[in-house]
Amino acid sequence: MSRTETPERQIRVTSSHWGAFEVVTEGDRIVETRPFAQDPAPSRITDILPAAVHHHSRVHRPSVRRGWLERRDRSLRGRDEFVALPWDEALDIAAQELDRVRKTHGNEAIFGGSYGWASAGRFHHALSQVHRFLNSIGGYVASFGSYSTGCAQAIMPHVFGVNFLKYSYGSQHSWRTIHENTETLVMFGGINPKNSQVSMGGVTEHETGGWFDRFMHKEGMRLVNIGPQRTDAPDGCEWLPLRPASDTALMLALAWVLETEGLTDRAFLARYTTGFERFRPYLLGETDGTPKSPDWAAPLCGVDAGTIRDLARRMAQTRTLITVAWSLQRAEHGEQPYWMSAVLAAMLGQIGLPGGGVGYGYGAIGGIGKSLKRLSGLALDQGRNPVGQVIPVARIADMLLNPVQPYDYNGRRALYPDIRLVYWAGGNPFHHHQDLNRLHEAWTRPETIIVNEPWWTATAKRADIVLPATTPYEREDIGRANLDDYLFFMPRLIPPVGEARNDYDIFAGLAERLGVHEAYTEGRDVEGWLRHLYSGFRESAGAAGVHIPEFDTLRERNWVQLPIRPEVDAPSFLSRFRDDPLGHALDTPSGRIELFSETIDGFGYADCPGHPVWLPPSEWLGAADESAPLHLVSPQPGDKLHSQMEAALADTEGARPETLVMNPADARARGIDDGALVRVHNRRGACLARAALSADILPGVVALPTGAWYGDPGENTDANGNPNVLTLDVGTSRLGQGSSAHTALVEVRAVE
Repeated sequence: MSRTETPERQIRVTSSHWGAFEVVTEGDRIVETRPFAQDPAPSRITDILPAAVHHHSRVHRPSVRRGWLERRDRSLRGRDEFVALPWDEALDIAAQELDRVRKTHGNEAIFGGSYGWASAGRFHHALSQVHRFLNSIGGYVASFGSYSTGCAQAIMPHVFGVNFLKYSYGSQHSWRTIHENTETLVMFGGINPKNSQVSMGGVTEHETGGWFDRFMHKEGMRLVNIGPQRTDAPDGCEWLPLRPASDTALMLALAWVLETEGLTDRAFLARYTTGFERFRPYLLGETDGTPKSPDWAAPLCGVDAGTIRDLARRMAQTRTLITVAWSLQRAEHGEQPYWMSAVLAAMLGQIGLPGGGVGYGYGAIGGIGKSLKRLSGLALDQGRNPVGQVIPVARIADMLLNPVQPYDYNGRRALYPDIRLVYWAGGNPFHHHQDLNRLHEAWTRPETIIVNEPWWTATAKRADIVLPATTPYEREDIGRANLDDYLFFMPRLIPPVGEARNDYDIFAGLAERLGVHEAYTEGRDVEGWLRHLYSGFRESAGAAGVHIPEFDTLRERNWVQLPIRPEVDAPSFLSRFRDDPLGHALDTPSGRIELFSETIDGFGYADCPGHPVWLPPSEWLGAADESAPLHLVSPQPGDKLHSQMEAALADTEGARPETLVMNPADARARGIDDGALVRVHNRRGACLARAALSADILPGVVALPTGAWYGDPGENTDANGNPNVLTLDVGTSRLGQGSSAHTALVEVRAVE
């Protein structure tokens, strides 16, 4: 319930992707945020929110790029000035352009871009809104997967026969189960509480750090962080420094020890898996003359052979859970560590046992590891898309640069569509895509780009028509996430800034001009939709035995905690499979865990054959040279979600350029002092950064967080420190076509 301290000063609770928090408003301004009392470890991301919401970089009026308006110029995107127009005129122009493209080239020439965490609210969810609108006018070219997990989403259904996100979010061990049963937690890529500040739709009680405190105090539990940075796991975990991109080599060596020392659980392999006999000759070197032994792996991954043997033996002798970070599959051949981790877990024979087996993405977002009863509902119906073309999400630059050219994806060969118009709402591709200089070139190819956006991001600056959108704090919504047990009425805290409108009203205005207003709105305004969606959610929750308050009661109370935390964890699909492999067969061709896949083998992909293999990427320390001797990793930032609120953060003195973490030995070799301004560069681009020296990163590796806004095109060096001017824009393989963000070699030099 809101509290009023003075007639003009109110305190209310709202939700966000980084958690719930109290918001203090005075008149039409947000002046302060405060932690939510029920959160044991609240994120401080909200501290910058008042400055961000009222920042001078807000888009205040509908704007059209002058060069496009006057002569349909594309070359000046990112460098041109904008002309502010009244809403009616701007909507008329946008609707006419949408109508022209669909009538001249068909709806398959429209790309519906929405990739980003636009709102924790369920109705004002930009992706749902733009897709519903485009479907109402005849459809659009869509994308599949995510930059975070696109590669895993392609490979893991072949292995476990389940949608990867359903596996990660609803079928893995809870923190409670891990605490009660796991003796050895082997974390490839770590588990970083920094990343678990955020979650899709919100995470109200931040628990990851608290569970690790309990793990540390559990007698006999061993926590092993395997990766290039000690800080990728909480303090107190054992750090096993590992070269980036070499995880598969280490996993193979661990498997070799199990197999050659008689530690493989053959009974498990025989009953629950298929294909080990096809994988084993490769493991032992019978097919290629190279046994995948610890002595073979040690020079590749930088881990001592004796350490590898000791770890393999402990994993076989204790209840072991292997966890794999999302970051491992964001690299060339990212399919391999994900598949190989499943093979290694199967050889240990603990898949389906409490606290054993393999899990993915722990710590990547806050909700993974929570034990909750799942509820469905509160999703806006996007309608049916009559256009059947779908591209892998990370291949947008390829699509724009190579229209009507073939590409392979997960056993399918298709042609890239010829995109004439891009409509983007919710997200900033010039944050999350790789090789941004290449994307900038690709961005000049469409005839028209329309963007709904609250701020003048790099994407908005490269659009032709920019329609100012509200932030979540300028509209009413319902906050709810499947990985959270809280429900929020998100009040409108302040009036819209400038002339901003919510996405729904923007699309309703376009729909009216295009003759589909009734199809898009179904006769409802925003409150009508909120009540409609909430009614359906309340009904489905009631059928599941969960009481949900009435809409007006929730609006008055502001938030409630739902009774969906079970006292005992429900069995996962893998535990049911272990108990009855015939009655609960997996949805794979064999009904079992596929260590060798006849399906994948039949695709004939040299970059992803029929079983996991060691495939070194094109750029890693094993291929470094004098021009680019350092491996760049680009983790998520700790002070924001992706690039959200970056404009205000960048105003802080000394905050930009972004900080580059490097080992003191690498810094000494280059004459770089702590805090020095440096230039990070390779053949794709360059950026400035501020050096921070730390022994907690492996020599030969540097880390530059994502999130700094991409600067102006044509600059020789990005001044803000965006690592994606350096990263490689190629698919993980022809199977997954995911992001290869962590495949990048660079050099670092001091700047005078």
